[in-house]
Amino acid sequence: MEDMKDLILNYVKKEYIEDEDEEITFDTPLISSGYVDSFSMVSLLVFIENKFKVKIPPSKATPEAFDTVNNIAALVNQYIKQ
Repeated sequence: MEDMKDLILNYVKKEYIEDEDEEITFDTPLISSGYVDSFSMVSLLVFIENKFKVKIPPSKATPEAFDTVNNIAALVNQYIKQ
């Protein structure tokens, strides 16, 4: 099964990165580099909540929390039911 970070990274590449040759990693700044804007962040949040069956409070869905795949995965892991 695909790792959570890989799933998120692949979604970001497919939905938001126009240049297929663009090198995007788990640490690439997504929001501060302009790959993901505020509208896209909302759709990314919806994808994450649906894919991982979590509910992330609006106060935690910040640009900082969504700036890298690593940050997103850490946030999701806080809300996954153990």
